[in-house]
Amino acid sequence: MIYITQLIYLKENQEQVFHQFEDIAIPIISKYNGQLLLRVRPDDTTYIEANIEKPYEIHLIQFETEDDFQQFMQDTERKKFLHLKEQSIRSAMLIKGKTL
Repeated sequence: MIYITQLIYLKENQEQVFHQFEDIAIPIISKYNGQLLLRVRPDDTTYIEANIEKPYEIHLIQFETEDDFQQFMQDTERKKFLHLKEQSIRSAMLIKGKTL
């Protein structure tokens, strides 16, 4: 198993466009032996400490293998809607990990 954590930062006033992309991309994860484990939209009351910019959303996803993750990233249906991602996401931090 590999785990992908993503901190997502949006462009101003692009929440609806981002949600459109997620409505398409998230269901595709399972096609590649993946599962969305957490999708969190924290607000200021949920932070105990922060030394980086607070993200709009945090995703934790697992895939069976690195190859499954790479196939998800290359999915043709997902790629058709990357313009929504590019329009809405200012930046994202992707962190790969595995269970210790």
